[in-house]
Amino acid sequence: MNLKSASFTTLKNLVLLAPAGAARKESFENVWRSNAIYSKLLADMQRLRGRVYLQDGAIEDSALTPDGRHQSECDESSWHLLTLDAAGRVLGCMRYFRPNLTRFDTLNLRRAALAKSRTWCPELYASIRAELAAARRARFSYIEVGGWALTEQLRGTTEALRGVLATYAWAQHIGGALGIATATERNGSRLILRRLGGRPFEWEGEELPPYQDHHYRCKMELLRFDSREPNAKYRDVVDSMRQQFPRISVVCPTDSVPWQAFGASLLRLAATPLWTEELMAGFS
Repeated sequence: MNLKSASFTTLKNLVLLAPAGAARKESFENVWRSNAIYSKLLADMQRLRGRVYLQDGAIEDSALTPDGRHQSECDESSWHLLTLDAAGRVLGCMRYFRPNLTRFDTLNLRRAALAKSRTWCPELYASIRAELAAARRARFSYIEVGGWALTEQLRGTTEALRGVLATYAWAQHIGGALGIATATERNGSRLILRRLGGRPFEWEGEELPPYQDHHYRCKMELLRFDSREPNAKYRDVVDSMRQQFPRISVVCPTDSVPWQAFGASLLRLAATPLWTEELMAGFS
């Protein structure tokens, strides 16, 4: 399978939700400032996340709002990469939390079970502190990647890979980033992230272990990534995506644009996703 084909490397049907005011700081050409559009897409994304997490057994009904949304306190202060269909329905999502003050106690990671472990908390804190110092030296952002969800019809397709590779491209577009992701064994995200460039945290030559997350009821691993270092196999794909990022549709919560106008601006998408059994077989 040729991963350099336009059908894989294109940013078509990907949309970025931006925190209020954030899009003005980056070089994007297609910014839609609309509270209505932003609120609709954010709510649709949270409902997708809620439905997927509930089906996976990661959460219970009590974790959802009455209308089925899975909300995080950092949602409105984060960037979100969304996959939309031709009708503007959210089929996939991934969150990029980019705190203004980058300290360990500003990261969502501080709530993870590993961060509360008497055995591993000192090593985790020291490892993250070293990462933050490296980001400052490189004048990079530091981000947390999370909130990953895909509809059933997109699982086992290139969409899972494209979303992760687009994360590298976005991080390069904003000037570079070091970051962290919590990857689960249950849905295979740990394997995908490792194969695309994610690496385990280490301290003094020892890898920090996977851990049992009691909130999401699954085994997780913390993985680090550097926007300069995707898997070499996919660097050309990331570079192609990075060159397209200035033209991606970005929605932020200001001003007013009719939803119909935004929908009409999206190129019509193919109804059939790209299945990639051959590619995914290499992950086993």
